[in-house]
Amino acid sequence: MCIAGATGWTGRALVPAVLEAPDLALTSAVSRSAAGRDLGEALGGAALRVPVRASVEDALDGVDVLIDYTSATAVKANAMAAIEAGVGVVVGTSGLTATDLAEIDLAARERSVGVVASGNFSVTAAMCQAAALLAARHLAHWEIIDYASDAKPDVPSGTARELAERLGEVRQPEVGYPLRDLHGPKEARGATVGGAQIHSLRLPSFVISTEVVFARPDERLTIRHDAGGTAGPYVEGTLLAVRKVPELVGLTRGLDNLLLA
Repeated sequence: MCIAGATGWTGRALVPAVLEAPDLALTSAVSRSAAGRDLGEALGGAALRVPVRASVEDALDGVDVLIDYTSATAVKANAMAAIEAGVGVVVGTSGLTATDLAEIDLAARERSVGVVASGNFSVTAAMCQAAALLAARHLAHWEIIDYASDAKPDVPSGTARELAERLGEVRQPEVGYPLRDLHGPKEARGATVGGAQIHSLRLPSFVISTEVVFARPDERLTIRHDAGGTAGPYVEGTLLAVRKVPELVGLTRGLDNLLLA
């Protein structure tokens, strides 16, 4: 397999986990800043005999699965390059829209390869999403609060976007006062994604937290997931997806769909 973004925050946590797994082999890595080096040395350790390439296209020889933890500006092109090469893809990078994912799904089906994309590969985040999808079947009003670091450039987070779009597939949330008739800046009510309002906060000390608030008259239900300060929680779910993706064709969205299958 190949890890794109191998020297990044999540990539650094994935590398040792893949190397320790008896059923997985790391063939190559992608990192523009470390291109041309050995991955182990690029990570500050001993050589691993894993070459680092500058682009996904240059790193796919002998690869059966690409893991992408890069950036919102690179992930779609990376996924499409892997699909064109007949390589399965596990996408952990945020920033893909529903339209992007539909195009990726179509391309993957045409090439008969699998893609697993999730806004958050944490197992507990997947359970949060599964619970919210169940609640949306019975509760008609909800909004989402999306917390992340002040340095995060994409809004909303992949976790919040995925949650909003998948909730919208269950049903469209009801809105009290029409947004078009608001008095004052309409931006104060957040962005509309999947029919729901998302409010993105970007502040120091947050990693990723996603909160969905359901409400009925005189009662509320809040479902929230808080990430810690390391990438460790994303490793287990990512490797689960790596092991499952060769069996799939087309796009599977959300880690919960793998856990609950």
